[in-house]
Amino acid sequence: MGSFEAGDVTVRLTGVSVHTNHGVGAAEREVGQRMVFDLELLLAGCAATATDELAGTVDYGAVTEELTGAAKARSYLTLERLVTVIGETMLERFGAVERVTVRATKPEPPIPVVMDGASVEVTLSRGEAS
Repeated sequence: MGSFEAGDVTVRLTGVSVHTNHGVGAAEREVGQRMVFDLELLLAGCAATATDELAGTVDYGAVTEELTGAAKARSYLTLERLVTVIGETMLERFGAVERVTVRATKPEPPIPVVMDGASVEVTLSRGEAS
């Protein structure tokens, strides 16, 4: 095979279901509810495309552990803040990640209409994390 540069890789974790305590209502924070998370991680120049070594990418298990830990660490009123904290955590913890998109969905939001869910999504890039 020829010599190629490491390619960009997108890693997606979808449908990560976690019991959380986020929301404006007291019941949402006290009793909690199931929330579903989707993550998209851009690994620019991912070395694992050439080396086949874990050191050149991200460990999905470690990413999931960081996601669930950040989702449960404290209670936020807004999903906007929650997804931002999760995105910042991914950029801080995983040096190979250049950009992260985090979506949090409440499958059964406390709204008196039937819907598939309410979601908030944020995209952060390296250098933008606070």
